[in-house]
Amino acid sequence: MSTLAQRDHAVLWHPYTQMQTAPLAVPIVSGEGAWLVADDGTRYLDGISSWWVNLHGHAHPHIAERVSAQLRTLEHVLFAGFTHPAAVELAEQLLKILPSNQARVFYSDNGSTAVEVALKMVLQYFHNQGQPERRRFLCFRDSYHGDTFGAMSVSSRGAFTQPFWPLLFEVEFIDVPVPGREAEVLAQLDAALQQPAVAGFIFEPLLLGTAGMVAYSAEVLDELMRRCHQHGVLCIADEVMTGFGRTGPLFASSQLQEQPDIMCFSKGLTGGTLAMGLTTCAAPLYEAFLSDDKMKALFHGHSYTANPVACAAALASLELTRADACTQQRQRIAAAHAAFKAELEGQPGVRAVRHVGTVLAVEYDPGEGTSYFSRLRDAFYQLALDNHVILRPLGNVVYLLPPYCTTDAELALLYQVLRQMRELVLNFSPAPTLPEYLHD
Repeated sequence: MSTLAQRDHAVLWHPYTQMQTAPLAVPIVSGEGAWLVADDGTRYLDGISSWWVNLHGHAHPHIAERVSAQLRTLEHVLFAGFTHPAAVELAEQLLKILPSNQARVFYSDNGSTAVEVALKMVLQYFHNQGQPERRRFLCFRDSYHGDTFGAMSVSSRGAFTQPFWPLLFEVEFIDVPVPGREAEVLAQLDAALQQPAVAGFIFEPLLLGTAGMVAYSAEVLDELMRRCHQHGVLCIADEVMTGFGRTGPLFASSQLQEQPDIMCFSKGLTGGTLAMGLTTCAAPLYEAFLSDDKMKALFHGHSYTANPVACAAALASLELTRADACTQQRQRIAAAHAAFKAELEGQPGVRAVRHVGTVLAVEYDPGEGTSYFSRLRDAFYQLALDNHVILRPLGNVVYLLPPYCTTDAELALLYQVLRQMRELVLNFSPAPTLPEYLHD
């Protein structure tokens, strides 16, 4: 009889996976806390919150109960011309804790669609204002905003998007203002803003995820946004990864003086329980769509927009996230990461250690450039699995982004795996140089 992994291989196509050469998928049948359990009983510590979505642990009873109750009440209703209590309550609660200028909530399905909605809001805002020529976006060179076509267009050009380059709309890239390069990047922005067609600036606030958890300061982001606003350019904060406490406060944008015009959310929005996306915007942007002319409406929607069950999960997760106990958990993880960063920095085989809130990233030095396709990636991945830990290395960058319920003992296991990876690097032989387009 075929195993679950073999049955999977016969019928499924997995994301970011070369199906011809990849090993069989690990079959997970249950979860509890920070752990996932395979069909053979093996337990794996989820060090990356299952692609950054899980906040409070797997199969959390509070979220499960709220979802169950909602399923017994209302599973779905179309959201054009209709509404329901969970959608209204979630929007009300979020707007109370988001930057004070955020006034409206638009629901969608995932992070990419939340970004697509934001891009369309910006473009149609200027179209409705009689400025259709303003349609160019500014983006960070190493950014990632999703895999749909608009989201790909405002993301870094690389190996993942190369087959689609001819179909992506043109954007203006500026470098990430990492420490020491702030003035240079501000000058790049000033030059870009001389173009009258610039409409929006989209960014991952303070922390670029797939770029290798690259961090930059709130002060320089404030200045970038301030200069954009002076030119009437709308600012989009993509908080799909950074939202709901990952960087310390509930939102990375909470650390800013300037307020984004639009914000995008997904991943931790429902605590990792159900797929959902959400885009918020400031009142002036929303008001530009109000008209007797029906053609000025935002013509965008999804079949499962504002799904009541997903809204119920999000409400339950938000209740947990706002509790003092969760704040203390995040502070404890952040303190442990800081201590481990101090231990690892400057050691042979380590190029850099980056830490923001509950996120820790180690950039190992294999004697070659940083690349998603580094040969170290598969070795790192397997080493983690051998230690019953789930990590997903970004080439030679390995990050921890654990659920907030992760204990000190579980963190110690994650840190021990990172120490073993350093030992692996010290015995690593560099590979020939990759083609330029394969580098991050």
